[in-house]
Amino acid sequence: MSAWLKLSLGLAVGAVGVFLVLPILVVIPLSFNPEPYFSFSRNMLLLRPEGWSLRWYREVAESAQWRLALRNSVTIAIIVTPVATALGTAAALGLRHLDGSARTLAAAMLGAPLVIPVIIVATGTYLFFAPLGLTQSLTGIVIVHVVLAAPFVVITVSSTLTTFDAQLSRAAATLGASPLRAFARVTLPLIAPGIISGALFAFVTSFDEAVVTLFLASYDQRTIPLQMWSGVRDQLSPAVLVVASLLVLLVATIMVAANVIQTLRRRGG
Repeated sequence: MSAWLKLSLGLAVGAVGVFLVLPILVVIPLSFNPEPYFSFSRNMLLLRPEGWSLRWYREVAESAQWRLALRNSVTIAIIVTPVATALGTAAALGLRHLDGSARTLAAAMLGAPLVIPVIIVATGTYLFFAPLGLTQSLTGIVIVHVVLAAPFVVITVSSTLTTFDAQLSRAAATLGASPLRAFARVTLPLIAPGIISGALFAFVTSFDEAVVTLFLASYDQRTIPLQMWSGVRDQLSPAVLVVASLLVLLVATIMVAANVIQTLRRRGG
């Protein structure tokens, strides 16, 4: 590949990255707007102190609705994360022992929630859960979130297993270790970075899910994404920008942590 082609490709990728990220980054400074508008004021553009305020941050911190939404989101995500991580890890280990068409079919079924439009998942889930009494219930929301989050764990753990040496497990069995002990002492420590990364992705997936939750949640079970939707639809309050900024920072932090974990795993391997 010529130098000019590499430079052109780099510039194109950089331009796409800026196009995708810049609108998100604009949200952060707008959250400090003291006025109830979704635009930059003259004082903000001139960087005057009176043009910047923590007004909307205080409003979010003092709002009972936002605190309820945060509590619901954290509660659901904390329940979903370990369940999705355990199921996704087990599925990844099971896929490793399948061959040929069986493995392809199983992988396609496990990854279906990633490719099926979420509105279809939400509609089908509602129609299936309604006769069972699982709508407007925490149980129904948790079940669907687990289904949506587990595939991310499967992907990250499967990626880790590609570099795992199965001979180590056989060596442990030869030395008298039971399958459970061999898994706990040999396999689990080696694939732990992939499991941790998958757990982080599962947490973000559950915390950020809005469409399915909109179909299943009652008013008292509204989460942060639903509260944001309500703020945009009913009130058009800049408080939404505050929460959006915090979510951007949360997701960015988790993504960086996952990348650091994967980098340490590769260096350790």
